[in-house]
Amino acid sequence: MLARIANRAISMRATNWEFKNRAMLFGLVFGLAFCLYFVDSQNSVAALANWLGAKLGIDSNLLARVMFALAAGLLVVAALLRTWASSYLHAGVVYAAEVKTASLVADGPYRRVRNPLYFANVLLVIGMGAMMSRTGFFVGIVAMLVFCLRLILREEAELQASQGEQYKGYLKAVPRLWPALRPSTASAGRKARWIDGFKAEFWCWGFAAGVAAFAITLNSTAFLAILTASIALLWVSTWLIEKQTRGTRPVINE
Repeated sequence: MLARIANRAISMRATNWEFKNRAMLFGLVFGLAFCLYFVDSQNSVAALANWLGAKLGIDSNLLARVMFALAAGLLVVAALLRTWASSYLHAGVVYAAEVKTASLVADGPYRRVRNPLYFANVLLVIGMGAMMSRTGFFVGIVAMLVFCLRLILREEAELQASQGEQYKGYLKAVPRLWPALRPSTASAGRKARWIDGFKAEFWCWGFAAGVAAFAITLNSTAFLAILTASIALLWVSTWLIEKQTRGTRPVINE
């Protein structure tokens, strides 16, 4: 029984190719979700606003605008969380083609959740779901959760193998994906480098800017232009960072 569970967990881990190309695959998750307008033309927020508006006797257009604004706010939270997490890591670690296992980061958001970058990705897809169809919203969230879990299982296995008891203690103390309200482990004394964090996560702020622009103007062209530029920036910056840091040995977990 235990062997079967272990084999199943191993089979769920992301492959080398998936981990190396995770930035591209994250972008494809969003792309696939948006493409599902071809099978479901109803926007998720519009559908919810129409339903709630009829139930509560509220103007559905006003309700939809409020929901888009809330989605933009959630994306700001996600961008801030990714920036905070990246400020404790070198960009070459965040976007590295392999798991970096030189030392353990236990500062900033890593004291509350082991994978703040992946948690932020889930928030990103929920916020961006406001711009997706009903089907796209559901598929996007499921795909992101599954892919993040596969990446986490791979990283945890490699970090346990390299860090030993130190990492096992960290696993026991800090939640995997849902943040604790209070720090769950002592600080390691690392200082945040916010400028580096913003540089690494600039594309993420573009997602928030795109939805915010749509909430204000209801102009889908502006949203799509900002979204496309943000995804392109993610892919290009990932490629450049990987090229520049190839052969280096920095730090950790996402």
